[in-house]
Amino acid sequence: MTPGPVLGVDPGTAKAGYAVVDDSGAVLASGIEPAAQLQSRVASLIAGYGVAALAVGSGTRARRVSAELAGMGVPVHLVDEFETTRRARELYFRENPPRGWRRLIPAGMLLPPRPIDDYAAVLIARRFLARKPQERSPK
Repeated sequence: MTPGPVLGVDPGTAKAGYAVVDDSGAVLASGIEPAAQLQSRVASLIAGYGVAALAVGSGTRARRVSAELAGMGVPVHLVDEFETTRRARELYFRENPPRGWRRLIPAGMLLPPRPIDDYAAVLIARRFLARKPQERSPK
């Protein structure tokens, strides 16, 4: 079992979403960082929240980002990103319901007014936490 918060990372080409999530799945911190500044942001989050594991989405730049973050003293795990974009959009609109005429548009047709990489990172961290404890152990 992970004895502390998990930092989910949704790596991308130009930017990366991040989210610190506790054992219950509650979001402690989240945001979007330029890819070039991800390492320093991750280092400050590890120090500030006592992060016990890094959960990196297995999509774009996953191997490279995992390798860059491997030297931070926290185990790095790749997590499947299947449907995280769609689910991140759903999570965004659950937390930020459309108002006015936008509430009349079918949910599947709505696009968030901003990037949602941070919401994808939340889902990646929660997906890691949903793994069986033996699957979360560093290999």
